[in-house]
Amino acid sequence: MTAALLETHALSKHFGALAAARQIDFRLDAGARHALIGPNGAGKTTFINLLTGVLRPSEGRILLKGQDVTNVAEANRVKLGIARTFQINRLFRGLSVLENVYIAVSERIGAASTMVAPAGRRPDVIEESMHLLDTLNLQDDAQLRISELPYGRQRLVEIAIALGLKPEVLLLDEPAAGVPSAESHIILNAIDELPKHIGVLIIDHDMDLVFRFAQRITVMVQGAVFAEGTPKEIGANADVRAVYLGQASHG
Repeated sequence: MTAALLETHALSKHFGALAAARQIDFRLDAGARHALIGPNGAGKTTFINLLTGVLRPSEGRILLKGQDVTNVAEANRVKLGIARTFQINRLFRGLSVLENVYIAVSERIGAASTMVAPAGRRPDVIEESMHLLDTLNLQDDAQLRISELPYGRQRLVEIAIALGLKPEVLLLDEPAAGVPSAESHIILNAIDELPKHIGVLIIDHDMDLVFRFAQRITVMVQGAVFAEGTPKEIGANADVRAVYLGQASHG
């Protein structure tokens, strides 16, 4: 079997007596479309925080393309190709859509220190930023402030920023959270159109989104992997339905 793009071995995190993550073995291949689901408190966000370096594990290892990154700092993991979005967006609300994406691209190429103004002096950076906005159908919003956008489109800006980092691994933490149901198709369409070479892991409670997106699903319960399989296998798993799917929106 070829090396995984991202993998964990016996990954664990303890907060005192609380085991928030317990002996997690996980694999994400290049181009994978993988979902992580489970009830509230299952440890999903803890797991993502371990993958991104926000938290350091109590035990276990994290490998990126075979390289041990368990003790690599969060900022350096971004440079190595891991990017994420958050449950609650962290955009610069007083800046324009273009400026937000420009900042991310500038940081990636090391041009941020030369910026006179957020959307300043680098035509190549502006061109790449506009290409990202065009990819997500945000080109007409480029000059609008973030605060002027509907929330669903703000989530698209987050994805554009993450793509501006040119990740190989993209972690989407509840990308449809807070988005009105009338706008959720915007998020779904954007996820469908993500570059095919990127390994994508999504956390979400919206089972319609999860089952449409995922080729493989991991279910977490009480900090551990409870089940893993294809959407068909997970949907038919009586134990999964008993502990989670019966509470969620699929089926």
